[in-house]
Parts: sequence; C-alpha cells; structure tokens
Amino acid sequence: MTRDADALAREVLAHFDLGGAIEEVAPLAEGHINRSWIATAATGARFVLQRLNETVFREPERVMENVERVTRHLADALAREGAREPARRALRLVPTRAGASCHRDATGGVWRVYPFVEGTQVREHVTTREEAREVGRAFGTFQRLLAGYDGRRLHETIPHFHDAARRLAALESALAADRAGRADDARPEIEAALGRRAMAHILQPLLDAGAIPERIAHNDAKSSNVLLDAATGEALCVVDLDTVMPGTLLSDFGDMVRSATSPTAEDEPDLGAVGAEPTLFAGLAEGYLAEAGEILTATERDLLVVVGQIITWEQAVRFLTDHLDGDRYYRVAYPEHNLVRARTQLALLDSLERQAEEFLALIQEMTDG
Repeated sequence: MTRDADALAREVLAHFDLGGAIEEVAPLAEGHINRSWIATAATGARFVLQRLNETVFREPERVMENVERVTRHLADALAREGAREPARRALRLVPTRAGASCHRDATGGVWRVYPFVEGTQVREHVTTREEAREVGRAFGTFQRLLAGYDGRRLHETIPHFHDAARRLAALESALAADRAGRADDARPEIEAALGRRAMAHILQPLLDAGAIPERIAHNDAKSSNVLLDAATGEALCVVDLDTVMPGTLLSDFGDMVRSATSPTAEDEPDLGAVGAEPTLFAGLAEGYLAEAGEILTATERDLLVVVGQIITWEQAVRFLTDHLDGDRYYRVAYPEHNLVRARTQLALLDSLERQAEEFLALIQEMTDG
C-alpha cells in the first residue's frame, strides 16, 4: 500500500465510532478484490477497514444494504438461539458516527469497518474429512439461519451471476471473436466445455419455474471464506458477504464441492493430482446436511450431486472465456494461466462425473438416516 493510501485509511477511520483513538493502521494482505487494513485502537480492540472495489461492485450502497440486512438478521437469529460467543459467529458492521453502515469519502470511495474476530484462522485448502465437515457446517448454518429472513428482498448486485446459459453464450461469443488469437491452442478444452452444454440449462429453468425456491445465497462458498477457531478448528463464521443476494442455495453447495473436494489449487498444472476425494465430499455433505438438511426440498436434495458438476463446469467456462478474451477479468501470473485453470476445473469435473453414483449413495444414506 502507498503511504497516501494508509493516510487516507486513517482519515476514514475517524468517521467510525470505534470507542477510542486509533494507534496503528496496517495493510491487510487478504482478499483479491477489496483493499483492506487492520486498525488497532488504544483500547486494544482491532478492526478491519475495507474500501469496496467499485469496478467490481458498481452500486456499492446496494451491496452494503444487503450486507447490513444479512448481518443484522444473523445476529438476531443467533441471539434467539442462545448461541455461544455470538459475536464470533456473525460479522457485525461498525456504524459511522452518523449511524450509517458505510462511509463515502470525497473521492467517491465507499468504506466499511468490521470488528476483527480474534483467535481465528482460515484454510485455503481442505485436506481432511473433519475440515470439510466444518466448511459444510458453516455454510449450512448460514443458510439455515437466513431461511427465516422476512425482510425486503435483497438486491441483485451482480445480475445473472449463476445463469449458466449466459456463461455459455459468453464463451461462444469469445470463441467467435477470438480476440487474443488463442482458440486453436485451447481446442481440446473448448470441445470439452461445449460438449457439456446441457449443463447450462438445468438450474436456472428450475429456479425460474419455481421448481426450486429462491433463497439467499452466498455465491462464493469456499473454505477460505470460513473463519475457524484457531484452537479447536470449529467453524465460527462465514465472511466475504459482498456477493450475498437472491439465488439458489444449490449454487453454494456446488461451489463448496468445486472448491473443497480436491485438495489441490484451482490452477494445479498436474492434472493427475486433481480429483474429488470421496472422504472430503462426505465431510462437506455431512456438515452441510446436519445444519441445512431440514430446510431443503426434495428437489434440492436430489440435485446436490449434479450441482457440483454444474458449478465446476460453469467455472471452467468462465476461465476459458477469459482466456479467449485476453485475460480481461481474472488476474493471471502468466499467459496460459486461465487456460490452466480451465483444464484443472475440467479434470475435476471428469472426476465428479465418474463418482456421481457413489456420491449419490452417500447423500441418500445421510438423508435417509
């Protein structure tokens, strides 16, 4: 961070009611979208200050309205349940001195503050059934608590975020334009993605027809968005709520399967190492169903296996589209980075398809029990 940015962060903090003077402000390296700092008050209390990325979130006030409604509902629901350490189990926005959820500076930047949740850690990759169970439990709890939300409908801050048919159309357009001249080198991946085009027409038509209910979805359900107790490993809190909006909870379960069943990075070049581990899938499903099982409809339960394939395919399509477009959306470390990411997702998809019957049997056993 530049010195000017840190100075601006200090200036912005003065607009929030932090209960005391701020003694230290330091950049926080976590996150790829918003800029973040950690601030320490004279009282010893620590806070996370974030400036929203307005290139990604073009209507930041609507994002913040969603975050405010969701965090307030979660806090109230936890209080009603008598949850232990409720302040560590849901994010809480620190209000500005004017009583708002965020502050807009003179340049138009939108800022927010959360209390820092002490004694926690995150895991980028899940490696054991126990870790997978906690990730599944965290998002299951999140969705179970939000099932009781009865306020105004949340804003669709990123319209059509999980509309797979639109993602497919974007890939076809990128292929036709071939702006970066990369189509020939990506031909096997293109054929693999287009050969599964039927996946684009499963979830959204069911949602549009009311065959599966619209719910509040997180839309970035991965292990690194779960705070774990550093001492016990218990899942405490789901974070990174900027993409929370109306959708289907199936997309969240699918994203958990995509991101947490293979103990490899999403850009793993060794495709032989990529594959869904049955023990990790079982852990995710076990934790998730223990918390959210009772709110699922029969149709939602029936789709828990195929949705992992759909979201994995969708992410492969997104990486491949960006590769063909010349890497305009995702950050890349080298020219083939998005293509490698797409290959990794397609390898995971192959694994999920091969094991579909085994995973269906696991879900059936858990739901029958």
